Amino acid sequence: MNSKTLIRKALSICLMVAIYATYSMVTLASTERIAGELLISGKNSSVKVNGETAQSGRSIFSASTISTPENTSAIINLGKFGKLELAPNTTANISFTDKGISGDLLSGKITVLGTTNAVNIKTTEGKIVKLNAGESVSAGRQQDDDDDDDGGAAWWVWAAIFGGAVAAVVIAATSDNNRIALGGGTTVVSTNR
Repeated sequence: MNSKTLIRKALSICLMVAIYATYSMVTLASTERIAGELLISGKNSSVKVNGETAQSGRSIFSASTISTPENTSAIINLGKFGKLELAPNTTANISFTDKGISGDLLSGKITVLGTTNAVNIKTTEGKIVKLNAGESVSAGRQQDDDDDDDGGAAWWVWAAIFGGAVAAVVIAATSDNNRIALGGGTTVVSTNR
């Protein structure tokens, strides 16, 4: 064999091994981490992410703690996985993978703006609430489907029932045809005599 051919073959094999080793290291070093984008709206232009001041447009990674100040809300855009809105005065630890979104709500309110899967949020009471798009949860309270904060209309139902009962008793007591005689005409028998 010619020495030039032998050198070329050895050099070619060494280059192929070097390229293979380099590309395998790049493949092993790559991560499939999902990142979200932080969008801030309101009076302040920053929120706290893991204790650091963060501006709109910052990347958010899984297991991040996000705190919004008063009069400032934040949206975490996770692309095809969905969007979460953190209301003012909210602190939450948000985790996400390619299988879904979850989190711990420490204070405030979280609203799910869009998602393909249900979002699991653990409240301060220790309950896990499954939220779909358009639903929200507040710390210390169960799922909140409406946007008003007046406590709901349940007390009107009880007021109507109580008012109807009072009206029925008054009408029955004042009508002549029922002949209710309270405290009269009965004989009381005592066991002590």
